[in-house]
Amino acid sequence: MKETNSREQAGIEPEVTHQVVGGTARLTVTGELTDLARRPLVRVVTDLLLTQPAPARIELALSAVTFMNSAGMAVLVQLQRLTAPRGIDLVLVDPPAAVVRPLQLSGLWHRFPLGGAVPEAYDPGGLSRRGGVDRGAVRGGS
Repeated sequence: MKETNSREQAGIEPEVTHQVVGGTARLTVTGELTDLARRPLVRVVTDLLLTQPAPARIELALSAVTFMNSAGMAVLVQLQRLTAPRGIDLVLVDPPAAVVRPLQLSGLWHRFPLGGAVPEAYDPGGLSRRGGVDRGAVRGGS
C-alpha cells in the first residue's frame, strides 16, 4: 500500500503570479513548494522563455512559501536547468527557513543565487553573501 501525506492528498497547487519589468521577471510563489508546484512554475517559466526578448533574470519571490519537500527542490533544479543554458539567472528572493533549511541539508544551497533577506539563523553573519559564490548581491539583488 502506498502512503501519501496529507499535504499531497489536499492537492492544492501553490499560487504563482508574475510580472516583467525591463529584463527581469519576478514570479511570486504562495503556498507549498511541492510537486504540485511543478506545473504552474514550469508553465510560467516556459512562457517567459518563449517571449522575445526573453528576460535576462528570473526572480522567484519565495517569502510566502510555507513548506518545501524534496519534490519542491526538484522543481527548483528543473527551473534552473531550463534557464541556465539560455544564460538566464534564476535567483531565489527572500527565501524563508522552510526553503533555506532543506536546500542546506541537501547540499543544493550553493547552487542558487539569492536576493533579498535570508533568515539570520540560517545565514549567520551574512555568509551567503560573501566568498566566491555570488548570492545575488552583485547581480543586482532585489
